[in-house]
Amino acid sequence: MRVYGVVGWKNAGKTGLMERLVAEITGRGFTVSTVKHAHHTFDVDHPGKDSHRHRIAGALEVLLASGARFALMHELRGAEEPPLEAHLARLSPVDLVLIEGYKRDGHPKVEAHRAETGNPLIAPDDPTVRAVASDVALEMDRPVFDLNDTRAIADFILHEVGLIAAPTAPATTAPPPLRNDCFALPPGVYWTPVDDALDLLRARLHAVTEAEIRPAPDAGGRILAEDVTAIRANPPLPNTAVDGYGFAGGRGEGLHEMPLVPGRAAAGDRPGAVPAGQAIRVLTGAALPEGVDTVILQEDVTAEGGVLRFHGPVKQGANTRKAGEDVQAGEVILAAGTRIGPAELALLAAAGVAEVSLRERLKVGVISTGDELVEMGEAARDGQIYDANRPMLLQLVADFGHEAVDLGRVADDSAALRARLDAAAAQVDVILTSGGASAGDEDHVSALLTEAGAMQLWRIAVKPGRPLALGMWQGVPVFGLPGNPVAAMVCSLIFARPAMALLAGHGWQEPQGFDVPAAFDKRKKAGRREYLRARMRNGRAEVFASEGSGRISGLSWAEGLVELDEAARDIKPGDTVRFIPYGSFTS
Repeated sequence: MRVYGVVGWKNAGKTGLMERLVAEITGRGFTVSTVKHAHHTFDVDHPGKDSHRHRIAGALEVLLASGARFALMHELRGAEEPPLEAHLARLSPVDLVLIEGYKRDGHPKVEAHRAETGNPLIAPDDPTVRAVASDVALEMDRPVFDLNDTRAIADFILHEVGLIAAPTAPATTAPPPLRNDCFALPPGVYWTPVDDALDLLRARLHAVTEAEIRPAPDAGGRILAEDVTAIRANPPLPNTAVDGYGFAGGRGEGLHEMPLVPGRAAAGDRPGAVPAGQAIRVLTGAALPEGVDTVILQEDVTAEGGVLRFHGPVKQGANTRKAGEDVQAGEVILAAGTRIGPAELALLAAAGVAEVSLRERLKVGVISTGDELVEMGEAARDGQIYDANRPMLLQLVADFGHEAVDLGRVADDSAALRARLDAAAAQVDVILTSGGASAGDEDHVSALLTEAGAMQLWRIAVKPGRPLALGMWQGVPVFGLPGNPVAAMVCSLIFARPAMALLAGHGWQEPQGFDVPAAFDKRKKAGRREYLRARMRNGRAEVFASEGSGRISGLSWAEGLVELDEAARDIKPGDTVRFIPYGSFTS
């Protein structure tokens, strides 16, 4: 019996790889069976079903049979778990048995690996792991495949078990993650929940922007390509937090008097020295002179005739800042992927950082398609509408922190669109299109991506929206957004925004929503996640009067979105809903 395993730690992608391998290998005409090892109690039939009732009543084995399939359920009832060999012996003859799990058994295996899980590889210490399928490049003593290159992995396994001759192309280290199939859905998946779609984007996209060294003051709005360490401590020396008088040590109860030394210590002065038992005038931010470790507020003293008088107690170290209490020299102060804002610029300056490694801004091209569109300012004939999507999307891209590139409007003409996409691929990192992304006669975006072998139409369980065309054009990711402006904006906020943040090197960005009471009634059906145009008034979320996706005015009326999950709900005023402000998508 030919067997081959797929192993990996939790969330490494082994189940998805198994699913794709079964589809790939059976698609070549081979017969395949699978064995899945579960590390927990599992069930395969539902309470109340006849077979379940038989087992619960005490049957050792229940054979469930129909004209379509049969299944044998065997209760161990405390007996030792059978070895893998015993399970394999139960299977009918096939060309290949693929095994998920059983990583400690001695059969040959491929290890699935995702870098973001942070788990170590099994392969280095296990010779039964004959190859690794990874989402990042690895240098190893055995073949490494792109985790999404199902054909190459299948070739390797089939050759290993003797079902095909050696693959024509030798295994190499994993290529860059962005490939023509990076948006491919698992076999058999045609309707994608929102969270699954987001997980797919998160797993398959990676930073594409290059790094450059720039002066720190020019870093505003940019993304760090590398961690930044402090050049100097902040504060560099112990200093005073208030205007007052400094001396050594604390003081107990009662009246205290001490002579004042001439002069003062102000911010920027070079600290001198203060003799023991004497005090000096200090101003906020001044480095503490030698012999001073405590400061009393000027409002709490009298200073006459060269003598300082105050009542205790005063704690030693009061009203002072220690050197490096904010930042230590050599400490990582900002991590790679951080977007630089005003606070980060202040921190860079305080830590003495003059230059930083920054990612180039992600260049995002925006194209509108359709014969019905005209530009603002042009005369519109009957049946024509003004292009609302392009100015909206260009501003959204800029608000996301990327470089927006206006690629203009293209009529419903395949050759013209092809030329525009060719030109765009040479100058931008991502392309956003609106319209022409479905499957109609004039949907040229999807037609061209399909012709290029890089088209995936994700039917997402979302309202408004649903169809989202994803593909690659000459190595550049293309997001085919709906033509309806409301759906185009919602899909941009929910799907394109976090995807572009990853491509820009900023990392996956979750919008920050919060629970609020509703100020509306709504009966929602189960099945799709819905986003309602909403705003906050008097502590409650109001929604736009119409849910019609053609009502563009609702986008401006709103201040954000109310998110309703896939479950059915009957919402009444006062019920809790999740509100996501527009600003959460752009911060």
